[in-house]
Amino acid sequence: MSIVVNGSGTITGISTGGLPDGSVDVDTLAANSVTAAKIVDGTIVDAEVTSLAATKLTGTIADARFPATLPAISGAALTSLPNDITHNFVASGAIANGKPVILKTDGEVEVVAESNSNSSVNESIPAGSSAVVATYNSGSQGNTDSDFDPNTPNKFVIIYSDDGNGYKGTAAVGTVSGTSISWGTSVVFRSASTGQSAIKFDPNNANKFVIAYDDNTNNSRGMAIVGTVSGTTISFGSPVAFIAAGDNGIREVALSFDPNTANKFVIIYKDGNTGDYGNAVVGTLSGTTPSFGSPAVFNSAGTIMLDVEYDLNTANKCMIVYRDYGNSHRGTAIIGTVSGTAISFGSEVAYTTGEANYNSIAPDPNNANKYVISYSDNGNSNYSTSLVATVSGTTPSFGTPVVSVARNTTWYQDNAFDPNTANKFVVVNQGNTGSNFNGGVVVVGTVSGTSISFGSENAWGSTNSQLTSVHFDSAPINAGKFVITYMDNANSNRATGIVGQIAATAVTTTTNLTTTNFIGTSTAAYADDATATILLKGGISTNQSSLTIGSDYYVQGDGTLATSADTVSVKLGKAISATTVLMAGE
Repeated sequence: MSIVVNGSGTITGISTGGLPDGSVDVDTLAANSVTAAKIVDGTIVDAEVTSLAATKLTGTIADARFPATLPAISGAALTSLPNDITHNFVASGAIANGKPVILKTDGEVEVVAESNSNSSVNESIPAGSSAVVATYNSGSQGNTDSDFDPNTPNKFVIIYSDDGNGYKGTAAVGTVSGTSISWGTSVVFRSASTGQSAIKFDPNNANKFVIAYDDNTNNSRGMAIVGTVSGTTISFGSPVAFIAAGDNGIREVALSFDPNTANKFVIIYKDGNTGDYGNAVVGTLSGTTPSFGSPAVFNSAGTIMLDVEYDLNTANKCMIVYRDYGNSHRGTAIIGTVSGTAISFGSEVAYTTGEANYNSIAPDPNNANKYVISYSDNGNSNYSTSLVATVSGTTPSFGTPVVSVARNTTWYQDNAFDPNTANKFVVVNQGNTGSNFNGGVVVVGTVSGTSISFGSENAWGSTNSQLTSVHFDSAPINAGKFVITYMDNANSNRATGIVGQIAATAVTTTTNLTTTNFIGTSTAAYADDATATILLKGGISTNQSSLTIGSDYYVQGDGTLATSADTVSVKLGKAISATTVLMAGE
């Protein structure tokens, strides 16, 4: 067919495919003569698009033009991407390298830190009302003892044998709020008759404690069990004997943890198999399981009214005090030295010339090699008396005894130092005059060198309060606060606690960290007012140290890092090397 160009500008005589390839080229088409509307979908294929100038790639491509699933992109193809997110701020105060920082309201940044404020607290003994352990089975609650958790403010545990429940060994968490005590649910740790028991918290493991006890139904065999506190509840591991199979007859028991050597403690007891000889055994704690070395004799004679405490400032050293039947019932002290699972002893040294009853010992938390020993002095009308003991090597020496309560105190007593108030301690006992019991008495003591002075007597509890135990709260905010636990004879022998307060300076610690103001970590060390480059949340911090790979880390209130959250919970991120944290984003 002939191709005809009509006068109207139209062309006829062309059928589809009628023009040879290449007969219409760029020069043949006028500019802009081919519009998008004239291009049918699918008529331009990928192979025909060989080169497009960047200037031709304008406008918007509709979503419908993209396939439902985009092709995968290899991570190897993503090169030259930044591995951090930083911003410059003005430093408010000096900032060390790698430290967490907060954004202040003025737009500057400062290092996460704590600050202290002090407030004076007056003496108040007793400070609150007595609180009876909630669980009660219509019988006595004897063989009481207690201890504060040095790692958890306001928490302590009391133990007792529940006479109304088959004399079973029982424990309960006490929580102090102001001057009041509340109790958690009592938990049985020995489902059979349990004799005299003792409890100590592990200062190196928060919420962990050990109970050593006389297992009455097992020939009075010495047993130990580990307890774990969670809130106001207690769980227990399995009991383990600390004397060899076949041995039996322990009558008294006491224990103490070494705060300078993780997981080590010493149990002392009098051994009924050998004429009540004084024995000691080293314990090692692993999780909730204790293990023991071989017992060692520290006194080859009758031993009674004993106590033991580690030196809080000297590793592997402890002092044992007791009444020595082999030396006219004198109050006697001996120093034990622990090596691994063995214990050796120095020479016995008497600190009284007459009979000493209800011996108790308190280590001075602020002075190495110094203790206070308190006792009832039978040679001086059973007056409550105390003296300073100083240790040199394995030999104790003693200051002049000083009377704290000038009347008969033949019943139980205990003593304890306030860890937050230098040189201050308390002695608690049950004073009586003739046949009339006057209830509990507390006296505050002050140590100066090897001398002691005492304040006035403070009455606490009801008449005939026995099995007294006293312990201070270690938290600086609770400086001077202590709890006395006892068996209250005037109230059906119920296990009871009461709060006391000596004059002290309470320290309140606050942090500038909140859940919203943390922004990242410093990339270097910066001086005050310097321009600080801060790695923001979501970045990779490479200037940390001593991290455990795979562990999550949290910013603590004092600016350090830990694997558990502080009171203010701020997650830093996950450690991907010993020095690197992949920081959490928003």
